[in-house]
Amino acid sequence: MGLRRKNKSPPVLSHEFVIQNHADTASCLVMGLLLGLMFEVSAKYAIIFIAVQYNVTYTTDDNSEQFHFYDYGPKDIATIFFYMLVAINLHAVIQEYILDKINRRLHLSKTKHSKFNESGQLAFFYLFSFIWGASILNGEEFMMNPTSLWKDYPHCRMLFQVKFFYICQIAYWLHALPELYFQKIRKEDIPRQLCYICLYIAHISGAYILNLQHLGLILMVPHYLVELIFHASRLFYFSDENKQKGFTIWALLFVMVRLLTLTLSVLTFGFGLARVENPGFSIADGNFNVLPVRIGCLGAVCLTQAWMMWKFINFQLKKWREHVKNQIPKKKITNTKNKRTKKEPNRANFVNGAAKLEGGVSPRIRKSKPV
Repeated sequence: MGLRRKNKSPPVLSHEFVIQNHADTASCLVMGLLLGLMFEVSAKYAIIFIAVQYNVTYTTDDNSEQFHFYDYGPKDIATIFFYMLVAINLHAVIQEYILDKINRRLHLSKTKHSKFNESGQLAFFYLFSFIWGASILNGEEFMMNPTSLWKDYPHCRMLFQVKFFYICQIAYWLHALPELYFQKIRKEDIPRQLCYICLYIAHISGAYILNLQHLGLILMVPHYLVELIFHASRLFYFSDENKQKGFTIWALLFVMVRLLTLTLSVLTFGFGLARVENPGFSIADGNFNVLPVRIGCLGAVCLTQAWMMWKFINFQLKKWREHVKNQIPKKKITNTKNKRTKKEPNRANFVNGAAKLEGGVSPRIRKSKPV
């Protein structure tokens, strides 16, 4: 028996080497930062990457109770970088141990394979983010009091869960940029994915920096629910093309969430913040309640929702046209079959050109009488 040939490893620092080992590299960096906590010299630097920074503690007058809040600042960049590395590791784990195994069973084409991987990764993220965001909304009762979106603005002091949620959100969408290279995304799909990744980064970072965390959180949770339904429906569709009921639910909720987003944005920027007692612009105080900022934020939200509705309408029209095209050939085939059955005589009742009765007896031929 001949010896098996071993696959040659790619050259060090080549494109293929980086792609194959990017998750191992990220995990080594994460482990290095965690090990830095063990030594006193490096602990004060490693803690900047791992722990949430800018803690502000308030105590009551009798010092019986303490309240911990958080602000944001430049050190958050290091924290976001650390959790971006964590997101790269989780992405690789989900891809290798879950999605790749399912792909081997389904035997999908290259186009469906890439879409399946995209929907699989996003479905896990949307599910986790929706549950986490909904628990924060339930615990803080933001939904029960809509005036909290603009009351007591600026909301400079964040709870730990709120700040950590935003850091993880920004870190995840930032990690999605290098994943376009690591996952060898097709050139045709890169502009589409790059577009929505940049929109997520811009909107979430804007809400975080402008101290609109309450509004951003309330808008993200229903949006993530709709996206979760869409990508879960697409996963079921790839496994069985007859399972399309989820797309109908997604279409209904998509329109409702767009209307909810526009309504809350107009109420917050057009009416709520315009009537706040302390309007003004102060970077030190975190106050950005001026007319140009409000118009810019409202315009960004409205343009994004209009663009999403435009894409949604085009998607539905495309599906409707494909459905109509598939129905027309079926009607033509059935019509031609009916015409053929009507025109063609029953050959079973004719043998050698002579007609037969049902019992198989041929009728007598009448002789013509001579005139």
